Amino acid sequence: MARSNQVHSSPPVGLPPLSPFPVSAAADPETETNVGRLAATIERLRGEVLQAQSAAEGRALVELAKGVLIERLRCSVTSAAQQLASLAEQAGMTQLELAADIINQAAQDRISEVARAFLASAHSDEPAREAADIAVRLRSAESGVLQATDAQAVVDSLLEHALTPLGATAVAVWEAGADASLTLAGYAGFTAEEAKRWRYVPPGVETPARRALVRRESIWLPDLSALGLPSIGRRETPGGRVTVPAGTGGRIFAVLEVGWPDPLPPQPPQIRKQIEALAELCAYSLDVPDEPASAPEPEALSELIDLAGTLPDAALILSPCLDGDGRLGDFRIQHANARFVDPTGRPRNMVVGALLLEAYPLAAEDGGLWEKIERVHATGEPFRADKMTLTAMVDQVSLSSVADVSITRHRGNVLLIWRLQDEAAQLANLLQHAQRLGRIGGFEENLTTGQIIWNSQLYALYGMGEGEPPIPLDRLAGHSHPDDAAAIGHFLRTVLHHRRPASAAFRLRRPDGIARHIRVVAEPVFDADGKPSAIRGAYQDISAQHWTEVALAATRDQLAHTEQQAAERNRLALQLQQAIMPPSREPMEAFDLQIAVRYRPAEQEHLVGGDWYDAVVLPSKQILLSVGDVAGHGIDGATGMVVLRNASRGLAATGAGPAQLMAWLNLVAHHLTDQVTATAVLGLYDPQTRILRWARAGHLPPVLVRNGRAAELDLIGGTLLGAVSDSSYEEGQVQLASDDILLMYTDGLIERRDRTLQHSLEQLLSTAGHPASDLERLLDHLLLHSNSDTDDDTCLVGIQLR
Repeated sequence: MARSNQVHSSPPVGLPPLSPFPVSAAADPETETNVGRLAATIERLRGEVLQAQSAAEGRALVELAKGVLIERLRCSVTSAAQQLASLAEQAGMTQLELAADIINQAAQDRISEVARAFLASAHSDEPAREAADIAVRLRSAESGVLQATDAQAVVDSLLEHALTPLGATAVAVWEAGADASLTLAGYAGFTAEEAKRWRYVPPGVETPARRALVRRESIWLPDLSALGLPSIGRRETPGGRVTVPAGTGGRIFAVLEVGWPDPLPPQPPQIRKQIEALAELCAYSLDVPDEPASAPEPEALSELIDLAGTLPDAALILSPCLDGDGRLGDFRIQHANARFVDPTGRPRNMVVGALLLEAYPLAAEDGGLWEKIERVHATGEPFRADKMTLTAMVDQVSLSSVADVSITRHRGNVLLIWRLQDEAAQLANLLQHAQRLGRIGGFEENLTTGQIIWNSQLYALYGMGEGEPPIPLDRLAGHSHPDDAAAIGHFLRTVLHHRRPASAAFRLRRPDGIARHIRVVAEPVFDADGKPSAIRGAYQDISAQHWTEVALAATRDQLAHTEQQAAERNRLALQLQQAIMPPSREPMEAFDLQIAVRYRPAEQEHLVGGDWYDAVVLPSKQILLSVGDVAGHGIDGATGMVVLRNASRGLAATGAGPAQLMAWLNLVAHHLTDQVTATAVLGLYDPQTRILRWARAGHLPPVLVRNGRAAELDLIGGTLLGAVSDSSYEEGQVQLASDDILLMYTDGLIERRDRTLQHSLEQLLSTAGHPASDLERLLDHLLLHSNSDTDDDTCLVGIQLR
């Protein structure tokens, strides 16, 4: 299909339509014909120029759409161009319109939302075409903004591509300063003289741009002249005005202002979204030096910390924390100065580094501290208030204090300063916290007037409302458990009759049916003549302490029972282990082979393990030799050892080789036990051939001592017993000669915590090469010089060929 070289079939929106030159009625017919031809030629050339300009403006969008097709279709540049032309012809659209639609689908950004909003409201082809034109205009404006080198080029692109079709004739971009001032960054449609007059707007001057900055929302003014609100170009462009804040990460650093020459009727939501999308373009195109980041600048933070250290009041330094979409989610408490005192009683190191809403969740209340901090961070306008109520939640109790508060923004950080009202208020607040933390309620009874004073905490302990009459001390027995009557009586006699301080613990019965364990302390107060004038005291809720003591006693009993059970299990495991493998065993001789074994149990009974050894003559006259180590300790390790040791004996009677025996043992460990895992070495010695065949399952290989030199047998493959359901094992063999000694052992002989396994093996080989008069003494020498420190079981089997 042939490609179309025409990107847009109509001239750009917003340019006035052209009309042919007027021709006088009295003109000569030939002259009239020539003039008409000349006018038609000029009209045609001008149309071609406009088309070329439109094509140039949309070329970036077309090229970007080609790039999207290349990435999605995995095709070449030529194929992408052909696809774009073909799809545009099939859809009955220009390539520029189709390019904008493709970019919208790929980007899914704010401009895409505007186009979708128009399409959603479409009931005919005409609104759909309008949505396509809007997408083209906004994408063209975006392309121009991204290519702009300064703010002036940004506003020129916005007005030319996106705002003129809406009837707007002027646009300005204001940069918001750290003190909420406004500086004109770029303008179009206003005179240079007017722009010079409005170069800078100080803080506090009410303008449409400042109103959008302070309120952090779009401001639509139908008729600027009717309101009398000052702004740039108020005389040249007195009609409708709209100002939209622009920023990222909860921070506003620019305001977009658009003006119309005539009053602006109410605009549909789609138009409002267009303006907001343009403001978002401004936010991402302007270069703001102190734009906030996810992490505070070290230099700026260091300067602010130094400033906070000089303040006479408590201060916190907050830095914004952005979520995954770049929106403000919370503030991180970066620093608290030396005068900071946490309202909840926490130390500074527990507050610094925390998120503001996690440390003080009640700050998020409507009109509360969070709203003030967020506004200062967004606009840069300082906030100060006298006698502001600060509320903190501590153990489900909200505590309020009144303070003078100051909030200012410094680059990307926020400085929060407050001062409590006076020292008396601080002391009262401190006492309130102390009573709350100690669950203490205070009282005083005037013995002369009978007046009783309770604090709010005591009302809470009794479960009564603060408007109810307090309960006199002499009626305490009526509100306590009957079993505590004796203790209450002794307490009252000591205080009321003997006039001495006293205390008592009792169970308080509240009106709501809840019983609390309470300790009451009271003392008499004497006047100047030595006569008692009042009784002063306090109640303390010790329910938590009481139930903690009860739980602790139950835990002690349970612990003693558990220790007794563990000791019994360890005793049974030790008896089972010693019954099967006694620590000492007489040497044995079979044919031309001398066999000796050693077993050293763990020193601590609770570490009774699953190490085993075996040496037995089979019916086939071959000799079975094995050592192994079951994972775990106690009764489970001992019973696992018994299963595998007995299974190896029974399976060896079949006449199978070591590799097959090891594979069967793996099936036993995996399927016929409770998830037992173990390492093992198993060998079969044939007296006729003097050949030892052996297999291993994750165990250390045997050691051969020949002519006074010790060395490990070559390592063969074999996985841990019980690790997998089906495993195969390799088989090795060694031809023994006269006076050869073969050693099999468990890791309890060599393992150390402070050395590598290779180092321990080298130490074993050096010790095994020590000359000994017979096999028994060699095994004793190995156990004596074993430097293992894991306190694990040790099994050692040695054979010597005569």
